[in-house]
Order: sequence, then C-alpha cells, then structure tokens
Amino acid sequence: MTDNGPDLGGDWDLDPAHTRIGFSAKHAMVANVRGAFNEVTGSLHADFDEPEKSSAEVVLKVASVDTRNGQRDDHLRSADFFDAEKWPDIVFRSTRIEEVGENALVVSGDLTIRDVTKPLTIPIEFTGAQVDAFGALRAGFEGTRRIDRREFGLEWNMALDQGGWLVSEKITLEFEISAIKRQADAEANTEDAA
Repeated sequence: MTDNGPDLGGDWDLDPAHTRIGFSAKHAMVANVRGAFNEVTGSLHADFDEPEKSSAEVVLKVASVDTRNGQRDDHLRSADFFDAEKWPDIVFRSTRIEEVGENALVVSGDLTIRDVTKPLTIPIEFTGAQVDAFGALRAGFEGTRRIDRREFGLEWNMALDQGGWLVSEKITLEFEISAIKRQADAEANTEDAA
C-alpha cells in the first residue's frame, strides 16, 4: 500500500463528517432497515516496518443512532437494545492488523457493546489516499461484517404470526471510513521529502 504513493505510516484520526459506521437488519423478514451512528471518533496508527505496532480504535456514541425513524431510534437507545444511558459507547480496539493482499487488510480486535466484549475480525479494503483541497492527507477504507446481535446481549424480539421474527438476529456492520493523517506526521513527511 505504500509503493507508489504518499507515506501512509504514522497516526491518523477518523473524520466524523466523512465516516459512516452503520448497520443493516431485516425487519419483519422482508425489508432491510439501515442505520448509522452519527457521532464517531477514532484513531489509527500504521507502522509498515513493524506491523504488530499498528492499531485502530473506534468509539460510537450509542445515543447518536439514526435509522431515520425517531420511534425506532428511541427503542434502540432503550434497555431493550443498547441501553444508551447505562452503556453510552460502543468500542472497537484492534489487537492485530494484517495486510493480506493488494489493498486488503484484516483487522482483528475486541468489540464491546453494552457490557459484552467479544473478539471480531473485519475484512477491510483500502480504497486509496489523496491530498484533499485543504492540504490534508486522507485515506479511505471500507468493509462489512455480519454478527449475531444476541452474542452482545441485544436479544429483544417479537415473534411474527406467520413465523419468524420482527428483527433479524444477524446484523451486517458497514464501515466507510475517511481518516486524516495528523498534521505533525504530515509535516514531517513533507520535510523529509524536501
């Protein structure tokens, strides 16, 4: 990922305005409902010389959940689901980041939802790096991963008359990440190149 472009090593911060961490679930076994968390923070550290030192952390504010339906969002924030008052954050901390192919990463770590922490491995595609209109170096990443929400204590459901459930147990997590290289790192890279 570093052969023909800018130096991607160093520290990065997620750009919340251009990052979407979302999910989709089946509703009534017929339609997909999508949502996202509007308040996202996170950081990445990339070390290509010593990949074991690379790391990532992402924090989602549960109260910011947005499915474009206020009543559903309030239900998701309640004790039936995320219990935002008691557990305000969803946190992912990496334990290992591997480059497994051209622009392909596997990020392993611990996902904490409510009071449950489980290991999770996420395939991530590096979508490129570019200097933006303001001179900041940006990098993009995308990925998806299915999880069983019950493993994280999200068990509420309602049986349908014809069989099946109101809300699917399998949830697809969706990652569209824009990260900005920290200014000190970006300036050091510019000075080294001069």
